[in-house]
This record gives sequence, C-alpha cells and structure tokens, in this order.
Amino acid sequence: MKIGTKVNIILVIVFIGSILISSIALANVIRYKTEEEISNKAVILMEFANSVRQYTNDKVQPLLLPTIDSKKEFIPEAIPSFSVREVFDFLHRKQEYKNYIYKNATLNPTNLVDKADSFEADIVQKFRKDLSLKSLVGYRKLFGQQLFYSARPFVIEEPRCLRCHSTPEQAPKSQIATYGAENGFGWKLNDIIGTQIVYVPTQDVFKIFNQSFIQVIVVLGIIFTIITVTINSLLRRTVLRPIKKIAAVAEQVSIGNMDADFGKQSKDEIGALAEAFNRMKYSLEIALKILNNK
Repeated sequence: MKIGTKVNIILVIVFIGSILISSIALANVIRYKTEEEISNKAVILMEFANSVRQYTNDKVQPLLLPTIDSKKEFIPEAIPSFSVREVFDFLHRKQEYKNYIYKNATLNPTNLVDKADSFEADIVQKFRKDLSLKSLVGYRKLFGQQLFYSARPFVIEEPRCLRCHSTPEQAPKSQIATYGAENGFGWKLNDIIGTQIVYVPTQDVFKIFNQSFIQVIVVLGIIFTIITVTINSLLRRTVLRPIKKIAAVAEQVSIGNMDADFGKQSKDEIGALAEAFNRMKYSLEIALKILNNK
C-alpha cells in the first residue's frame, strides 16, 4: 500500500472520529442551551403569573370582597386564579404565545377548569410527599405536541383564602350560586392543594436546535474537508513527489546509470536524504573506478 493511501486512510479515520466527537459534544452543548432557554421562558411566565396573582390579592381583592356578600352575582375578578387565567387568555390571542399554558392544577377546585388531570395530580402528590421539593420540570405530551413543564406547589398561605374555601356555610352566597357547594371546600392553611404549572411548547425551539446542529456539522465537515485536502496537497508536494523522484534516480543508479542526478533538493529531511544518496552515488562511482583500474 502506498504512503499516500495510508495517509489518506488515517486522515479519513481522524476526520470521521473528529466529526463524531464534535457532533456529540456540540449536540450536548446546544441541547443544554436550548433546554435552558425553554426553562427560562417557563420561569418568566411563572413569575408573571405570580405577579398578577399578587396584584389581585393586594390591590383588587380588598376592593371587591366587601361587595361579594351584597351582590347576587359572584365577582370572579376578586379571585387571583381567575385573574391569572384571564390574563393568559389575552396572551393566547398572540400567535407566538397561543401554545403557552398556565394552570392552577388543583385536586379539589371551585372552578372545574382548574381540575388537575392524572399527570398533574401525580405532581401534586410528589409535592405532598416531599415538602422540601420546591419545583419539578420535565416533558409531557399534551394536545398532540411535546411540551416542557415547570411546576411549583400551590400552597394556601393566606388565611383570607379560607373565606371561600373552608366550608360552604362560610362561603359567599353568590359563590355558591355560581359554582355550587360540592367543589373547592375543605382547604386548610398551609395545605398543598395543587400545583402551579406552566407549559412551554418545544417544537419550534427544538426545530431551531436541529437546524443549528445541522449547520454546525456542515461547517465542521467543510472545515475538516479543507484541512484534509490541504494536508494531502502539502504531503504530495513536500514529501511524496520528492521521495518518488529520489526513488526513480536511485533505481537508475542501481542499474548502472551514473549520469542520473538527485539534483538540488530542499533543506529539510527530504533534502538531507537526497544529499546522502548523492554522496553514496559518488562513493559508488569512486569504488567502481578503483575496481576498473585494477
């Protein structure tokens, strides 16, 4: 096998190995950055929802609660969960946020819209079993698409919440008239009654991830190809061609053609080899002349 072929095989092996190692490393880095971006979006939405909840608790509820008992119709705007849900409904009207979901997934909600499904109920149970657990993240399939979720325990921290959720007798009559007396009662202070959960779509983000990954791999492939071609070209010009020339001259000398000349070579190792062959040729010529003169 020729040296050039051997070198090419080595370069191909190095090329493929480098691409594989680079692909794995880059895939991990890009995936980490992608998941970090998705997680950051979920955190922002969660904080946004909690800000709306806090505003409703501190600013809106004190204004509306005194009128709840005197009105026949219940005023849901006084309830933080309702306010958050309504704000997100407005957010969903924007195309880029239509698949983002916020839910107060509750095991025993007043409004059945907030009823936790089996997946969310499992998350609630995890929070109940481990009180030190402050958040859970992961992926789930929902509405035919892959969603990233970020969940926190939904804890009753305000005693005023029990006004509407302890017993039907203590709840405003307008609330009973609107939602009935069957659901949303029996809550206790500091109980984990559900989970605040945000769902963020991943399809578009991972599509960008795949595109970025392919682009990087293509660029790496081009770079490694250029490197391989460049090394091949340099190898042929600086090593293989001079060696072939030296081999051809040595072949001529070996069959008695003393007029063959190695010529002037470069000052590198190949040049030193040619000079050594020249000296060997001259020594051979002298030895032959001595033999012929005897």
